[in-house]
Amino acid sequence: MAKNSRIEWTTHTFNPWWGCVKVSPACKHCYAESWAKRVGKDVWGIGAERRFFGEKHWAEPLRWNAVAATEGERPRVFCASMADVFEDRRDLDPWRDRLWDLIAATPALDWLLLTKRPSLVRRLIPWGNDWPPNVWIGTTIEDQDWADERLPELAALPAAVRFISAEPLLGPVDLGKWAQSIDWVITGGESGPKARPSSPSWFRSLLNQCMAADIPFHFKQWGDWAPSQGINLAKARATPVEDGATMLRVGKKVAGRQFDGVTWDGLPRSRSA
Repeated sequence: MAKNSRIEWTTHTFNPWWGCVKVSPACKHCYAESWAKRVGKDVWGIGAERRFFGEKHWAEPLRWNAVAATEGERPRVFCASMADVFEDRRDLDPWRDRLWDLIAATPALDWLLLTKRPSLVRRLIPWGNDWPPNVWIGTTIEDQDWADERLPELAALPAAVRFISAEPLLGPVDLGKWAQSIDWVITGGESGPKARPSSPSWFRSLLNQCMAADIPFHFKQWGDWAPSQGINLAKARATPVEDGATMLRVGKKVAGRQFDGVTWDGLPRSRSA
């Protein structure tokens, strides 16, 4: 959990538990798994136990809600950065139920549920077709294959905001007819010691599609690899990518998060406001 998160597109993060199972190529170098191992928690994989938390942890969003109600702002809460709320395990059901109760008790917060399992959402949520107005639902689409599989599932969910996280972007994505069902696009490249470079044209295509469909666009980061133009690092590792661009491994901080000289911080309008 983190108040005032460093993740650019959220205000806070909240994890009902830690741990998950890898399900697609975006998971290959999972930052959450690496972080859990770094702090001595073996919580990844089908047979691993998940890490749960106590009363102090669960009370924190209630405090955020009280402040938000007083200040008249709507903090965004990313749930969950260290897990997937819709992992299909029965031992997680009581904790999911507690999360639904917490969401109901914090109407001044917008809850951003990001999953790689959108096909399981309807079975695991308690709301049917009448979702709370402070719940946003998102799914990860790292390339066209996963966009084709997950976007139809996302589009069918009656959330206040539907969004996609195309991060790490591992191939070009055409939103096609599903663009009309999307309220927000987040995208970015991969970071970490084994980061895979993305082609700049993949991001440009998503930006153009968002502009054409009037979808807010958020470019989170280049990741560890950035286009060689404008970067003078003679010893940086270089590699060509699919669209012919040369990408340099310069690290996340040097690479930054500007695209075509612009910081893209698009946000959807909350239908809860």
